[in-house]
Amino acid sequence: MRFLMAVIAGLTALHFQAVAQQGNNVWSLQRCIQYAVDHNISIKQDSLTARLARYTVQQSQLAQIPAVSASGSYGKSFGRSINPTTNQFVEGGYKFLSASGNANAVVFSGMQVRNNITRNKYSLQAAIADLDQLKDDVSLNVANGYLAALLAMEQINISTNQVTVSKAQLSQTRSFAEAGRLPELNVAQLESQLASDSANLINSISAYNSAILDLKALMNLDFSEPVTIEVPQAEVGDQIAVNAMQPGDIFEKAHMHFGAIKGSHLRVLAAQKGVAAARGGLYPQLSVGYQLGTNFASNYQAYTYKSDGFQNTGAYALDSATKNFYQVYQPAFTATGTMIPFNTQFDNNLRQSLFLNLNIPIFNGWQARYNIVQSKINLESQRLNEYNAELTLKQNVYKAHNNAINSIHKYDAARRANDAAARALEFARKRYDLGLTSTVDLLVTQNSQFNAASNLVLAKYDLLFKLKVIDYYLGKEIKL
Repeated sequence: MRFLMAVIAGLTALHFQAVAQQGNNVWSLQRCIQYAVDHNISIKQDSLTARLARYTVQQSQLAQIPAVSASGSYGKSFGRSINPTTNQFVEGGYKFLSASGNANAVVFSGMQVRNNITRNKYSLQAAIADLDQLKDDVSLNVANGYLAALLAMEQINISTNQVTVSKAQLSQTRSFAEAGRLPELNVAQLESQLASDSANLINSISAYNSAILDLKALMNLDFSEPVTIEVPQAEVGDQIAVNAMQPGDIFEKAHMHFGAIKGSHLRVLAAQKGVAAARGGLYPQLSVGYQLGTNFASNYQAYTYKSDGFQNTGAYALDSATKNFYQVYQPAFTATGTMIPFNTQFDNNLRQSLFLNLNIPIFNGWQARYNIVQSKINLESQRLNEYNAELTLKQNVYKAHNNAINSIHKYDAARRANDAAARALEFARKRYDLGLTSTVDLLVTQNSQFNAASNLVLAKYDLLFKLKVIDYYLGKEIKL
């Protein structure tokens, strides 16, 4: 018994010492929720999804501006080839350089671009709605973990008080036994009760530590980080408001703000625009284009000619008048080639073209038709998802309202039972002090009151959580 009491004292001291040391690191429910929202992995992943959807919208909007591209090539040719500048056959090697650019703008594409932009905007809004819904879900889960920790703390207080009362009763009974008023059996019975109460206290402390670890896991907080939860003035007075509410009214309010409903509806709108965009693939596409190009060749030369008089060709011609032959001469020239400069070639070889391009889809393996069918199936799927989200929300709201009403009745019954057990224990202690009742009867009454107090605490925090669930569906801030 002494060893057990030493263990109990040590654990209790360690628990309250840890609480005292963590006094400068008190966590309120709002702080826990905010930390969880900022560090939750799923929320970060959904934030990246929303960010990607935002870039998708930007990309689809930029698809409206003309597409511009440029290209160039440089190389060296060997042997017989066509000069890209003169388009003549040349012998030997030369270097060449070409550059070109083109721009193309879509004039009409069956409204595919505009419908894709609208579809991507709806998808972005749906991703944001999903993110908001996930934040609300995380907040509710953290509130549940926070209330579980508060419940465990209350159990520690109840168990500590029970141990204190059992100690006092054991001390008093020992005094009575030493004086001969009570038998030693009563002392043994109270020692057994103290051991049981001490075990309950150990279990309560263990449950509190487990609840704190669970809360840290929900918050994605390092397990080595000290945490002391703030004990608010948690009351259950809001139960009257819940009694006056109808589940249909709660559903209507939840339907207006619930992220899951918004997201499913926005996806239906996005799917409708997807069908319109797919139908645009059946229409002709008209675009306007512009091209610009030039080139350079290292063997492209300009020639100058200088007269060298006349030279004998070695041929003779007959003079028809005189019937005499005479020698034929031809002009002689000296040709000098000079390479045309790079800038001059690029300027002289510049070419431009402007054109209209009309693309009429005739047959493409039914790809356009398949895209339409696929988009229609996706639309029907999204409509079913929307209906399922509304049905699930309605079921959850009616179930939450029913659970809240049941918790109210359970709390009222537990409160009345605790009041009755407390009065019974008070009378039993007075009778025990007067020697009018046995130790067994006192312990039975005392255990009944302990169970009643524990049940009251359980009913209280169960009701508080059920009320937070109602606030969750009403769109209220989750706070105590």
